[in-house]
Amino acid sequence: MSSGENSRVNPVEGSSRSPIVDHQVPAHPQAVVAPLSRYESQKRRDWNTFGQYLRNRKPPIPLSQCNCNHVLDFLRYLDQFGKTKVHLHGCVFFGQPDPPAPCTCPLRQAWGSLDALIGRLRAAYEENGGTPETNPFGNGAIRVYLREVRECQAKARGIPYKKKKKKKSQLKTISGSTRQDSRQSAS
Repeated sequence: MSSGENSRVNPVEGSSRSPIVDHQVPAHPQAVVAPLSRYESQKRRDWNTFGQYLRNRKPPIPLSQCNCNHVLDFLRYLDQFGKTKVHLHGCVFFGQPDPPAPCTCPLRQAWGSLDALIGRLRAAYEENGGTPETNPFGNGAIRVYLREVRECQAKARGIPYKKKKKKKSQLKTISGSTRQDSRQSAS
C-alpha cells in the first residue's frame, strides 16, 4: 500500500492492516467509566422503562408517589408484549405442555421474566435513593401477584409447581417419633 492510499483511510474506522492507537490521555481520568455489565445495563433499561411508564400515565405519577398498585398495573401492561402462550380454561389445549396445534389464547409475559424484572427494579429503586421500607417492588402484593402468575401459567401448561419436600433427616426424626408414640400407645 502506498503512502497516498494510507492517508485516505478513515481515522475513525481505522484499517484492518494498520490499527489506530489513540495515545491521547483523557482530560479527566475519573471520567473513564468501565462498561456496564449485562445485568446493570438491563437494570438501567428497566428502570428507565418504568419511569417512562409513570410519566405517560394520565395524570403523570411522580416516583415519590408510586406504590405497589402502579407496579401491578405496569406488570399487566407488559403482558401485551409477552411471547409466552398461556392457555385459557376453555381452551382444548389447557393443561397440555406441548399442544399439537395453534390456538387463539393470549401471549403473556413469562413468570420468570416478571420475577427477574421485579428483582432488578427493586434493586434500582434503592440505588436511586429509595428506602427498602418504601420500596413498592418489595411489597407483599407483588409477591402474591407473581405467585398467582406462576401457578396460573403452570396449570395452563400442565406443569405443576410442587413445594420442596422436607429433607430426609427431618423426615427420619418425625417418623422415628411417630413409631415410638405408636409403640407407647399399644402397650
